[in-house]
Amino acid sequence: MTTSTLVGALVVGLVVGGVGRLAVPGRKAVPVWLTLALGVAAALLGAIVTGLVDRRPDGSMLLPLLVQAGFAAVAVILAVLAAGRSAADRQAPSDPGARRKEEV
Repeated sequence: MTTSTLVGALVVGLVVGGVGRLAVPGRKAVPVWLTLALGVAAALLGAIVTGLVDRRPDGSMLLPLLVQAGFAAVAVILAVLAAGRSAADRQAPSDPGARRKEEV
């Protein structure tokens, strides 16, 4: 893995981490630094996978960037969506009328 691949993964991860956070609507329970770190880690994983699979000597940078961006986007969106659910969303109320009373 070259230095340009590592720097590219870092930049792609930071950009996708920031944009991915903005793309998911609503209030986020995940801190900004965590979405950026997940984006960078997933982009690095994408660079490793591309390096293992793609053995073309021409050195095209488009495929690694697309794979890195895809890995980072999936990781950030999954993390934001998973952390965004509160404990109340995961548990069904024991009394069906209780939720209706709260909404009024």
